[in-house]
Amino acid sequence: QVQLVESGGGLVQPGGSLRLSCVASGIAFRSNTMAWYRQTPGKQRERVAQVFSGGITDYADSVKGRFTIARDVVKNTVYLQMNSLNPEDTAVYICAAKSPWAAGYEYWGQGTQVTVSS
Repeated sequence: QVQLVESGGGLVQPGGSLRLSCVASGIAFRSNTMAWYRQTPGKQRERVAQVFSGGITDYADSVKGRFTIARDVVKNTVYLQMNSLNPEDTAVYICAAKSPWAAGYEYWGQGTQVTVSS
């Protein structure tokens, strides 16, 4: 059974930082591509960042230079370090995984709420 469990969300002031974690089980973590998406009401789900099995990363333009995705293959965990947060970053952040042969992301977590507000 595949499980992706996120944690680390919360309320932070503009300009602050948060680190999200996603612990994966039931998948071949080393070979999967892992990603963070975010969802706000009335908007399409947006992929924020992804990290491929070889370590290559890519980011949405809206977060480049502020967010960093990283994976720990020993802990089966993917992280999202978020710096210089602004109110537009407020969303539910969702972890996702896909196997190398999959066209799209197959597995999803429940999400963790991030609220940026003074």
